Amino acid sequence: MTIATHSGAGQGTRALTVVFLAAIIEGFDLQAAGVAAPKLAPAFGLAPGQMGLFFSSATFGLVVGALAGGFIADRWGRRTGLVLSMIVFGLFSIGTAFSDTFEHLVIMRFLTGIGLGGALPNLIAIAAESVSPERRGRAVAIMYAGVPLGGALASLVALFGLHDDWRSIFLIGGILPLLLAIPLQVWMAPFRVTRDAEVPMRRRDVLLSSGTLVQTLLLWTAFFFGLVVVYLLLNWLPQILVSLGFARESASMVQIVFNIGGSAGAILGGRLLDGKRPALSAALCFVGLMLAISLLAIVPAGNIVAALAAGAFVGATVIGVQALLYGTAPQCYPREVRGVGVGLAVSVGRFGSISGPLVAGWLLASGMGPQQLLYALLPIAAICGTTTVILILRRNAARSA
Repeated sequence: MTIATHSGAGQGTRALTVVFLAAIIEGFDLQAAGVAAPKLAPAFGLAPGQMGLFFSSATFGLVVGALAGGFIADRWGRRTGLVLSMIVFGLFSIGTAFSDTFEHLVIMRFLTGIGLGGALPNLIAIAAESVSPERRGRAVAIMYAGVPLGGALASLVALFGLHDDWRSIFLIGGILPLLLAIPLQVWMAPFRVTRDAEVPMRRRDVLLSSGTLVQTLLLWTAFFFGLVVVYLLLNWLPQILVSLGFARESASMVQIVFNIGGSAGAILGGRLLDGKRPALSAALCFVGLMLAISLLAIVPAGNIVAALAAGAFVGATVIGVQALLYGTAPQCYPREVRGVGVGLAVSVGRFGSISGPLVAGWLLASGMGPQQLLYALLPIAAICGTTTVILILRRNAARSA
C-alpha cells in the first residue's frame, strides 16, 4: 500500500491550513450540546440523567464513526474520508435543530457523532503525513488546536446572545461543515491509497504483532482515561461553575478561556512531544493538569478573576495532554495501517467520552457536590499520565533500537 502525500512545504502548509479549519468546525459541533444545554434542558424539561444521556449520545456515534473513518482513510484516502464525515455531521447537526422530542434529540446527536468521529482519524492522518517525521507531533497538535478554538467560538455565540434559542447553535454547526466540504475537495490533495492483494493480511499482521499490540493497549488505556476527563469537563464545566455559585454569563466566559487556553496548550504539547525529553515533559504536563483541577475546585464563589485563571489553566493542561496523545498515536503505526490504528485508538477512547458525562450526571443526581466531582478526576488523570509516559518511553526506545 502507498499513500500519495504532499511534497513541498507549500503544499504541506495548505493541507495543514485546511484541516485546521475543519478542526475548528469539529470543535464547534462537539461543544454545541454543552453550550445549548442551559436553554435546551428547560425547553424539554430534562433531568440531569437525561442531559447526561444527551451529551453521551454523540459520543456513542463517535465510536462508530472513528472506526469507519479510519477504515475509509486507509482504503479510499484521507480526503475522501474527511469530506464524507463533514457532510454527515453537518446534515445531522441541522437535523438536531429541528428535533421536537427527547428521543429525536438523542438520535440526531448519535448520527451527528458518527460524522464527527469519522473526521478525526482523517484529520490526524493528514496532519501527520503533511510534514516530515520529526515534525509530526507539532503538526498534529496545530491541527488539534483548532478543536478548542471551535469550542470557544461556540461559547462566544452563546455569551453574546448571537443565537435566538438552543436550535441556532446546531444550525450554525451544521451549515459550516457543508460550506467547507467543497473547498476540502478542491484545495487539498487526495492522499490516495493504492491497494494491493496483500494489504488486509499485512494490516492484520502489523496490528497484532507483539510489539505493536503492547503499544496499542497502552494507547487505548491512555485515550480512555484521558477522554473521561476531557469530555466530563467539556460538557459539565458550565453547570459545575453555576453549582459553585457563578452566574451563567460568568460560566460562559470561563468556558471561553478554557478553550483558548486549550488551543495554546495543544500547540505547546506538540512542541514538547517533538522535543528532546518528551517523556519528562509529558509527566510535568499531567502534574500540571492535576494541580489545575485542584485549583478549580477551590475557586471562591463569585471570584470571576480566579475562575478565569483556573479555567484557562485547566484548559491548557487538559487539552495539552490530549494533544500529546493525538501526536503520539500516528507515530505508533506504519503508514499502511495508520488510519485503522488511530481510528481504533480513538474509538476505544470514545468509551471514555461516553463514560465521563454519564458518570458525572449520575454522581451529581445522587447528591455529590461539584468540588467532590472535580477531585474524583485526579486519580483518573494520574492513570492516563502514567500510561502516556510509559508509551512515549517505549516509542523512544524503539526508535533508538
